[in-house]
Amino acid sequence: MSQKKNIYDHFHPDERSFVVKVEEWIERCSERHEWKRTDYLDPRQAEIVRSLASRAGGVAVRFDGGSEDAERQRAVIAPDYAMLDDEPMGVQAIAVTADSQGHLDLDHGDYLGALLGLGVKRELIGDIHVHEDGCHCLVTEEIADYVNIHLRQVHRVHVLTELIPLSALRVVKSKLEHMSLSVASLRLDGIASDVYRMSRTRIVEPIRAGRCRVNWKAEENPSAMLKAGDVVSMKGLGRFQVLEVEGMTKKGRIRVAIGKYI
Repeated sequence: MSQKKNIYDHFHPDERSFVVKVEEWIERCSERHEWKRTDYLDPRQAEIVRSLASRAGGVAVRFDGGSEDAERQRAVIAPDYAMLDDEPMGVQAIAVTADSQGHLDLDHGDYLGALLGLGVKRELIGDIHVHEDGCHCLVTEEIADYVNIHLRQVHRVHVLTELIPLSALRVVKSKLEHMSLSVASLRLDGIASDVYRMSRTRIVEPIRAGRCRVNWKAEENPSAMLKAGDVVSMKGLGRFQVLEVEGMTKKGRIRVAIGKYI
């Protein structure tokens, strides 16, 4: 029990149920030679799987989200003797197109909301690539036919769908609005208040309420220190990345380059 407790000390309380689940997958794999193909994992969950698998040993893991730089990926966990290079990952792409000009106003949230509105769980949905003429979304192959049949409307816009091979997937790189900030410190609340143009008092509330994630890990401490490369997301406000800590100004403040996802 103490060993388990030591493991849990490395994770946020909100992550413990997922950690328990991953430990069970790995145990079944190493002891019973069972294979496990997961649903889509966010980068933090993928890191947990990778970390626990490496710690346990005796298992092999492969990740795939449909494209080389996919943010959300499925994993296959198998005994370490398994050859996973050609293992089917169950990732299916769907092209969604609108039959009117309405698609010009649709964004990532609209498409995600429409999928969730079908009763599809978030973990069954991978990356969503929004184009001018619609989007390409990735789902688990287990629900692909259901989505293909039932997704007919996105935010009041009538749409058509088609299952497409991954070779036809049109990947969209995230666009960043570049910002240059001068901050007193690299504290989360200070940088976030400048990025979201809110007072520090107001930005502290969602952080303490558990609506903030740093590198996809829950962060409830407003004074947590950020560093270059960190990705911060605030529910309802969007997300940003600390691109570079550029050094000190003559007045002793810190220059920080920020990329805000748009």
